[in-house]
Amino acid sequence: MPYLPPFIAPTRYSDPAAALAQVRAIYDQQIAHLRNAMQRYVAGETLPGHVRACYPFVRIHTDTVARAILETPDISQLSFGFVAGPGRFETTLTRPDLYGNYYLEQFRLLMQNHDVELEIGTSTQPIPIHFSFAENDHIEGNMTAARRMLMRDVFDLPDLAAMDDGIANGTYEPLPGEPQPLSLFTAARVDYSLQRLRHYTGTSPHWFQNFVLFTNYQFYIDEFVRLGHEAMADPDSEYIAFIEPGNVVTRRTGLPAAAGDELGVQPPRLPQMPGYHLLRADRSGITMVNIGVGPANAKNITDHIAVLRPHAWIMLGHCAGLRNSQQLGDYVLAHGYVREDHVLDEELPLWVPIPALAEIQVALEKAVADVTHAVGPDLKRIMRTGTVASTDNRNWELLPGNQPQRRFSQSRAVALDMESATIAANGFRFRVPYGTLLCVSDKPLHGEIKLPGMANHFYRERVDQHLRIGIRAIELLRAEGITQLHSRKLRSFSEVAFQ
Repeated sequence: MPYLPPFIAPTRYSDPAAALAQVRAIYDQQIAHLRNAMQRYVAGETLPGHVRACYPFVRIHTDTVARAILETPDISQLSFGFVAGPGRFETTLTRPDLYGNYYLEQFRLLMQNHDVELEIGTSTQPIPIHFSFAENDHIEGNMTAARRMLMRDVFDLPDLAAMDDGIANGTYEPLPGEPQPLSLFTAARVDYSLQRLRHYTGTSPHWFQNFVLFTNYQFYIDEFVRLGHEAMADPDSEYIAFIEPGNVVTRRTGLPAAAGDELGVQPPRLPQMPGYHLLRADRSGITMVNIGVGPANAKNITDHIAVLRPHAWIMLGHCAGLRNSQQLGDYVLAHGYVREDHVLDEELPLWVPIPALAEIQVALEKAVADVTHAVGPDLKRIMRTGTVASTDNRNWELLPGNQPQRRFSQSRAVALDMESATIAANGFRFRVPYGTLLCVSDKPLHGEIKLPGMANHFYRERVDQHLRIGIRAIELLRAEGITQLHSRKLRSFSEVAFQ
């Protein structure tokens, strides 16, 4: 027999803030029930039944394809905040402490676009016990192996069927009588990724910012750390804190420490894909992640960061230049991708084009000009716009007869790496604006391969400039505002309402 908290009946709301308050109340009640039961279980008690708590949900009903007339032009131009047609739409919700402002904005847009009330209630989707632990809780570690094994009889464990990406992939079909989705991700899918982000980046999801830079070299991270601490020493900086793996917090000069800052501890070793966060008060700062080498890492980290619904992510990395006219240190602005990475073939068929996004392209090109002070022909000499090929074979040059070379030539590719197409394709798949600016570090087709001496010189000359270009591009995108950034280019025919 299930051991449940008291039932909270669904309630309708015409005020977004009141609806969010009810989401918080339901979530807090359900999580408190799980945590209390877990503490009793660890202490050795026999619980009165199978422990269950469920996520809150939000639901709307519409009976027309029309949208309410809006007086605010910037809202009417948004590519999200409305449903595709009449029907019942619903999604489960989690972590209102983290997503509160995001939920509030989605609720407000739904109400304004459709002139409807929101229904908030307790869903039937269980919260897995693993997702109920607080940030620094590790109470399960005190149990014996035998008692830990029995947890599955007492608590709900993660259900992979509730965490797939069918909605984002466009393959999800509701059964007759089921509601249509409001969000790309169920609450369980979100919680799963939040746990993975903590594991892979060594930082809490709480610190992630709405603009993300990816790199495949630690040199860039070292420079980002230097710039982060430099910003913290400037009392007039627009950034308020800098976070490093282990949740080590450095506040800007003149700002007091916040509750929890003292819990940060430098880890004994870096996590697999360490994350660093340059915070702004409105979460529009910069997160930078060293994803390492390869498309598997690139897919893995973007699968999880996508649940945070960032405004954009940009790849800054090194590449092989494929044209003899290129020089080491030249930049490549990707306007198309050859996907030989293969990690997304099942989720996103190869026949799906991955277009360049004008807003990001313009920002990156202007950032190169701003940082290098190159204009006109001089800018064209150091930056080439073209197709980037991404491969899952790091030693493609060693294939007999150099088989990929013909394909790269036929595609008109100007650069080759192992991550950029994956990051762009997952941005397309998850409706996250994306871009790529690479720097040529070798030219294997033309006899210029990476050697230690050359590499050291190259890195010293270009890393600082390349990173500052990426940061400048984010500044430009931030200034333009998200109305322009979240365009309809990434939305499907029948799209979910949540951004």
